[in-house]
Amino acid sequence: MTSHDLHVETYGPTDALPLLFLHGWGSNASNMRPLAHALSDTYRTNAVDLPGHGASPPPPSPWGVPEYAHLVRDLIQNRIERPATVIGHSNGGRIALHMASTPDLAEWIQRLVLISPSGISPERSWGQVLRSGLATTLKTPVQALPSPLREPAADWLRHTLLWRWLGSADYNAASGVMRETFVKTVNFHLDDALERIQVPTLLFWGTDDPAVSRRQVEILESNIEDCGLVELEGAGHYGHLDDIDTVHSGIRYFVEHT
Repeated sequence: MTSHDLHVETYGPTDALPLLFLHGWGSNASNMRPLAHALSDTYRTNAVDLPGHGASPPPPSPWGVPEYAHLVRDLIQNRIERPATVIGHSNGGRIALHMASTPDLAEWIQRLVLISPSGISPERSWGQVLRSGLATTLKTPVQALPSPLREPAADWLRHTLLWRWLGSADYNAASGVMRETFVKTVNFHLDDALERIQVPTLLFWGTDDPAVSRRQVEILESNIEDCGLVELEGAGHYGHLDDIDTVHSGIRYFVEHT
């Protein structure tokens, strides 16, 4: 799979500074479109459908965050052709964090904007711990089966009501290669990589975000060397939609002054 397989919505002056928008899991470029449109009077905005989302095909095999990050790097290198300000929401933020903390990828990021990014280890409730333990218990005998029987048994397990009850809504909504991609992605954490990030970083977080906690945001802010935090009062996980004016003006000021 190459960057030319990706669907990208592009707006704004051809020779303007480039902004690249990365949406979250289960979403697509349309989720970032209002913000991309708002900034397109001054910047060249590029909103991408990541593999397996929107109009972009799924990856050829179950991918993790590194594979997504390398493809985004190739997109910047081959289609934008200059380092860009990367704006990542949720899982798009996770991908952007990995890029910014990896030397051969970071050189293509000029600035980093994170909107309720995933990627920091969450606190786990007792219910989540119990579900995880039960899932492991169910998978163990399947994994012990001889190779010819293992995949049919695993497929049967994935379709049982109990297994679907154990899975998250995003896991249950995915199918085929994207289901295993989700598992690899959601378990990829970057807590120990944050100190390697050297690019200027702006972080937005909604105070009513049910998916990213204040603790996770504080870890990001305190461990990224050059990081500013803007709290969006009353906004949820989609702060760029709940409070687009603040996010829009914050990004514009950040790009113009760094």
